[in-house]
Parts: sequence; structure tokens; C-alpha cells
Amino acid sequence: MTAPAVGHPARRAWHHDVMGMPVSIHVLGGPDGDTERAVTAVYEELRRLDLLLSTYRPDSEVSRLADGAISPAECTREVREVMDLCDLASQLTRGAFDARRPLPGGGHRLDPTGLAKGWMVERAAEPLRALPGADWYVNAGGDLLAAAAPGNPPVRIGIEDPLDRARLVTVVEIRDGGVATSGTAARGPHIWDPHTGAPARALASVTVAGPTLTFADALATAVFVEGAEAAAWAAELGYEVVVVHRDGRAERTLPAAVEGESTTPRGKRTSQRGERGDDVSRRR
Repeated sequence: MTAPAVGHPARRAWHHDVMGMPVSIHVLGGPDGDTERAVTAVYEELRRLDLLLSTYRPDSEVSRLADGAISPAECTREVREVMDLCDLASQLTRGAFDARRPLPGGGHRLDPTGLAKGWMVERAAEPLRALPGADWYVNAGGDLLAAAAPGNPPVRIGIEDPLDRARLVTVVEIRDGGVATSGTAARGPHIWDPHTGAPARALASVTVAGPTLTFADALATAVFVEGAEAAAWAAELGYEVVVVHRDGRAERTLPAAVEGESTTPRGKRTSQRGERGDDVSRRR
């Protein structure tokens, strides 16, 4: 991440480890007292949701569901919603997104992390949307949820080349939405092709930007698994896709409805228009 360009009101930032990763909140503008209360509420909600959805906590609801200790009908509304969205993401991506991970000895285990992280951030960030006149973004382990106040330029996010982090391959603009990247540069092979059970390795990285972080996250995983040609059907859902190949080539696919409104998988409608704004972050 890089700091915003000069000329903005003072940016305030908060940093905490939540959900097993660094989560930072950045706010430009907005009343001080309201902002502090909103940020506190965001972190509190993230911690609450982590108790339900973390795959690293053996006592979380998702872990107990994966163990067969409880049934889907016994789960809380939040967990049921995430599982329903995972099913929808699987349908929309033709099975390329799978809320299960293969086990070394064979079989699979429930792991909705590829969608749940974005959903948790979107759910927890609602208090930030009530801040008058504020631009803000949440960086959760590298995936971003951002919003610009009405009348302000959109948030501009630089996409780093995973093969050369000193270079930006492009810049995406977000007025109200999310940006998620899948790749192997930071964590090595960890994205599994559900069709073969083997790690997906064809691309260097896939970045998806659009109306919701929930589905940007899931679509980034799906395109990384399926290959660059899958960017076209992600764009049909209203999401921008930046693919970086292993030879360093970058391809950018714009949303199908750049000049109008697009309906996301969750039904939220958002304009794809936006002015040029100042860079506030870099994303790899």
C-alpha cells in the first residue's frame, strides 16, 4: 500500500490483526467522533464473524459443520447465508469456485474462506457507509473494500505486477466496491483446481474489481483456476478483470456494462461510471 496523494484531508488509519491477517481501515474526512465509533464497530463485528466462520478455530461454527458436529439447519443465519452464496458462486463460475479443499489423503473438507473473507469485510464495514463526506477503504490481507463519498472522485488502486513489484500493470477505479487478487507470488501454490484436485498454476495472478468484494474474491479464484478466457464471463457479471500471465503479459477485461448499471450476483446495483481520482493504494 502507498499513502494517498497530497491535497486530501488528513487520512486516519487503524491497524489490527483479525481473522488471522492484518486488517487496516483508512478514512479520509468524516467527523472524528463518528469515525472512531464506526471503526471500533467494524473491528468488533469482524471478530464476532470470525468466531463463526474461521476455519482455523476448531470450535467455530464452520469447523463444527465441516466436522459433521452440526447440520446446516443448526447453523446461524450468517453461516447459512455464506453457504448459500458459496453455492451461487459455484453455479456462476461453472464449478471453478468450490467451497471445499482437497485433503492429502483424499476427499474434501468444507472451506468457504475464498468467499467468506470478502463477505465478512462487507458485512462489518456497514458503519463506515454512514460517515458523512468520508472516503474510506478496508484492506483485509490485501483484498480491498472501498467507497468514495458522493461527489468525490473514485478510489484508484494500483495493481502490482506479481513478477516485479516495483511495476504497476494498471490502475482500477472503485467508487463503491471491492478488489481481490488470487495468485501464487505471496503464498505459493494454494489455489486448487476443483476439476483436477491439483494446484492451479497457469497464471501469475488474477485481480477482479467490481460492485461487491464477496464476489470479486470468489471470481478471482475462479478465473485463476479456469484461465484467462474465463475473464469474459466474469466481465459479463459486471466485474473488471486483470490477468497477469507467467511471462509478464497483462490483459485487462472491462465489465460488460461500463457505461451503465450492472446487476451483481447479490442483486446490488451500482454505476460503473467514475471520474479520475488520486491513487490511494497499491494492490498486488
